[in-house]
Amino acid sequence: MVPDLRNKSLAGALSMLSPLDLPLLKEGEEFNGSVPIGSIVRQRPPGGTKVREGKTVRVVVSQGGETVFTPSIVGLPLRNAEIMLRQSQLALGEVADAYSLRLDKGLVLSQDPKAESSVEKNALLNVVVSGGLPPEGVVLMPEFLRKNVAEAHQWATKQGVDLTVAEDASSLFPYGTVLEQKPQADAVLGDGAKAVLTISAKAGSRTEPAATFHYRVPQGAAESLVRIVLVEAQGERELFNGLRAPGSKVDLAVPAVKRGRVKIFLNGILVEERSL
Repeated sequence: MVPDLRNKSLAGALSMLSPLDLPLLKEGEEFNGSVPIGSIVRQRPPGGTKVREGKTVRVVVSQGGETVFTPSIVGLPLRNAEIMLRQSQLALGEVADAYSLRLDKGLVLSQDPKAESSVEKNALLNVVVSGGLPPEGVVLMPEFLRKNVAEAHQWATKQGVDLTVAEDASSLFPYGTVLEQKPQADAVLGDGAKAVLTISAKAGSRTEPAATFHYRVPQGAAESLVRIVLVEAQGERELFNGLRAPGSKVDLAVPAVKRGRVKIFLNGILVEERSL
């Protein structure tokens, strides 16, 4: 009699069939979120069937749940973000809110998992939505990335924040450009808060020319979320992220990176990639 092999591993199935002199043949694989990866989904003949010795038992093995990639929904209104998630075969999970200097009230500030993560189909994606500008007395960390450090010094002096600046001589950005910051933008700062910035300090970069990058938003009926990313040897750096009207231009100064590329995303979808 053929044993029931469902939810068993191939090794486990072999150990059950060998004493019965029944060969095992893996017939295929399929996505199945309810059966662990590598386990048997179904078999032929089914369990409990009486067969003669030497009868081959054919099985289909689970590949786990079907996976999809998460879209980028940061900067979108919550309603639009939820529609995009449904189109990507995902669902909206927990929704929290936080004050923001970067994005208007009602726009998505962050998402978990991050964009372009591989997740199971119908998975939940949690978001934090902007609650708008903070009330008086609440100090948030501004976004200083790609800005000149002089702007950060002025802000720190006004807010009484202890600012430490480190230098990165390997950067190709113009001298004084902020490369990293801690804490991140929109973090709430308490009394005695400290901030650390890393700026570009490559020798000779004070006069190093930068390439000018132009992008025109396609014509359409609604604003688009434009995200522009620089890909260089050190990794990816976001140059721009914001809503732009149809037909409007985005002009950026980027360092002349050897073998660098610029990726352009519209509403979370990669639409163009250019070499520098």
